[in-house]
Amino acid sequence: MRLGNLLKVAAIMALAAVVAFAAFSRVPNVPWLPLTQDINLGLDLQGGVHVVLEAVDTEERRATPDAVKRAMGMLEERIDQFGVTEPVLQQQGLTRIVVEIAGVDDPDQVVRDLIRPADLIFKTDDGETVLTGADLADAREAFHPQTGEPVVNLTWNPEGARTFGEVTTAHEGRHLAIYLDEDLLQNPRIDEPILNGKAFIRGYESLEEAHRIAVLLRSGALPVKLNVMEKRMVGPWLGADSLARSVNAGMIGFGAILAFMVAYYRLPGFVAAFSLTVYGILVLLILAAFNATLTLAGIFGFLLSLGIAIDANIIIFERLKEELRTGRSLRSAVDAGFKRALVTILDANVTTLIAAAILYALLPIWIKGFALTLGIGILTSMFTGLVLTRWVLQLVAGSGIANSPRLYRA
Repeated sequence: MRLGNLLKVAAIMALAAVVAFAAFSRVPNVPWLPLTQDINLGLDLQGGVHVVLEAVDTEERRATPDAVKRAMGMLEERIDQFGVTEPVLQQQGLTRIVVEIAGVDDPDQVVRDLIRPADLIFKTDDGETVLTGADLADAREAFHPQTGEPVVNLTWNPEGARTFGEVTTAHEGRHLAIYLDEDLLQNPRIDEPILNGKAFIRGYESLEEAHRIAVLLRSGALPVKLNVMEKRMVGPWLGADSLARSVNAGMIGFGAILAFMVAYYRLPGFVAAFSLTVYGILVLLILAAFNATLTLAGIFGFLLSLGIAIDANIIIFERLKEELRTGRSLRSAVDAGFKRALVTILDANVTTLIAAAILYALLPIWIKGFALTLGIGILTSMFTGLVLTRWVLQLVAGSGIANSPRLYRA
């Protein structure tokens, strides 16, 4: 039994070492650190594009305050669906909107797509408008099942499906023109009535182009015309060298904390070092899995959650020392120490999680990164502290080779 516990501990340590080697190596300009290239960097860390848009009156649409607010919502939806994470949108005055987007490959194309009106219109041969984008329920890019060309599949809402069926029935053998922002996309011939509430638009060079159009159609037509008043590229608030130095300093500091834990708490400190390393790997893996964007505020949230994780281990080990001093056996002291620390740790972590949730829900988007990484870090630290650390200590206690109170500074 003791040998089995020792083998489990050795296997866990070896697995953690392999994962750590594979994970920590891809921060920009920090080649020894690999996983974090899968994590997006925010505008403050990698730069991006800064655009000032102004709502203007047209014959069809007025730049009212309500129209500007609705336009901001549609812009945010378009940016999200284009795959851009953590944009910054702010209203400036009554008619201007400031947009900041980080790390886009083609900022000019993104800006053009953002301000495109996206007015979809279906017209009969005699020029009558029979359907518009307001009648759409969904629009998705796909490959045509027969020709393999990129298309945008349209799905009408119930009213639009009924109208589309009536139009295609009444105009069988004639053409139905499809316009987007007054540009003729195609003018197909109606060979038979279409009663299933579906249609498609062809003529795209790539699936990516079809995806952009589908996003515009899903988000709907802008309620007001937007003109670009200013567009400029902005550099990162922290340069690449500063970011690399910050990462190096953080890793040195983290190593110093682990060394202190081992030196002061001895065997439990070694277990804490292992647990905190797993904690850091898990947080990075979660951020990468969710394609999260890491900003300066997000880094602060991660560091704060790291401090809370260290504090949780200290509380546990102090309770463990107290139990050992009363003469308990190691296994009994581990169980009792964790039970005594549980309430304190839960109280601190749950209140912090509530604060993070409020920050994420109510404050501007540049604060959301702080709240998100803080929340992820808190949940992860609760797992590594209350589950992983306890499990490893129980394995050590069960091995029977590390029962001396001196190994626990008791």
